Amino acid sequence: MKLTTWAKRTMGKMIHKALSAVPSSAGWFSLIRESYAGAWQTNVTADDTSTLLKFSAIYSCVTGIAGDISKLRIKLCKDVNGIWEEITSNSPFLAVLRKPNHFQNRIQFLEQWIISKLLSGNTYVLLQRDNRGGENAGVVRAQYVLNPTLVTPLVSDSGDVYYELKKDPLSRLEEARAIVPASEIIHDRFNCLWHPLVGVAPLYACALSATMANRIVNSSTGFFANRSMPGGVLSAPGRISDETAARLKAAFEANFGGENAGKLAVLGDDLKFQPMQMTAEAAQLTEQLKFAIEDIARAFHYPLFKLGGEMPAYSNGPDAVITMYYTDCLQTLIEAVELCEDEGLALPSGYHTELDLEGLMRMDTAGLYKTISEAVSGGGWLSPNEGRFKANLKPVKGGDSPMIQQQNYSLEALAKRDAKEDPFATSKPDQAAPVKEKPKTEDEMKALIAYELRKELAA
Repeated sequence: MKLTTWAKRTMGKMIHKALSAVPSSAGWFSLIRESYAGAWQTNVTADDTSTLLKFSAIYSCVTGIAGDISKLRIKLCKDVNGIWEEITSNSPFLAVLRKPNHFQNRIQFLEQWIISKLLSGNTYVLLQRDNRGGENAGVVRAQYVLNPTLVTPLVSDSGDVYYELKKDPLSRLEEARAIVPASEIIHDRFNCLWHPLVGVAPLYACALSATMANRIVNSSTGFFANRSMPGGVLSAPGRISDETAARLKAAFEANFGGENAGKLAVLGDDLKFQPMQMTAEAAQLTEQLKFAIEDIARAFHYPLFKLGGEMPAYSNGPDAVITMYYTDCLQTLIEAVELCEDEGLALPSGYHTELDLEGLMRMDTAGLYKTISEAVSGGGWLSPNEGRFKANLKPVKGGDSPMIQQQNYSLEALAKRDAKEDPFATSKPDQAAPVKEKPKTEDEMKALIAYELRKELAA
């Protein structure tokens, strides 16, 4: 679609440019998703997104990832002498981080952000500013995650990016169609396999596996709804007319199908019933469902143990499992949110947003206390009050300084010791002669002379 000579006042800005619509996900991937050429003609197509979400593995991956990220508090941090310190007051950026808009709290906002990215490959966040300094200027006071199906990226002839937005009253978009510059939209996109403005969702890689799993579950549901009685063929030894075949079929289905399945059938004239549907054992449904779940977990980089698989055996305990989950699945999504927020809020140099990983890496009580104890007493990493803070305990008097054992020396002191000729005092020093005290009185002088004479005579 080619949009030419737009002259529409949108968000306080007049646009007069030739804009070309970027192909949407429907443009890149046909609405009829074929597993092979001509598959749609034989009714072998992937389900749509709403149907795929009915399979528990897809639902668990999407809601599990979104839930784990949404519980992380967004912190505003400032660089203070190379150390990132959290700002908790007196900043115009804090309000929108704590309450993104008029109908969502921060958890609901982040959850919708991640769900949109996982299902459509794209998250569009509309920024609403206080307009201090003019239209489309000032501090962001609200953020709205838009329905991705109502947003179309546009590119001008000069390469500038705009976004066409359709009406969305909940997000304060009351016009039927509006065009906004890229500065007013946060566009967080997944892997852009074909176009840098079009993200590709993990569903693209596992839609067929999830469709197969849905087919298996639906088939099993119908099978057991029929009291586990399979379909089959009712045959006669001789030739019968179409009218007779239709009458026998209707009578057999009415008397022995559905709720009547399992009743005793008496067949005359040498009629025979032959089951024709494979049993669950023959189709190996359990193995097929297991493969589908594993394939879905691969596409989302979601750990299989969170979908009912076995817990990995790590010698370091559950902390190693959580770290693996973070690095393989969540880290890219989390850092993308942080960077998008930094750029969208136009934070000044020396500021950035950070999702608090304490909400993800929480340990059990015994593990927490052991880690704090080792950090406080093992090498002076934390002061006692810093350790108490991590355990949600109040500070104590005298606990503000890190501790270290007395026998530990600084590197500077050890360098001075090693600079000596005999740093370890291996040679024995000469024993100095005892210093004799000078007699103070005449009697002491006489006594000393007598002692020396007796010593000589004895020698």
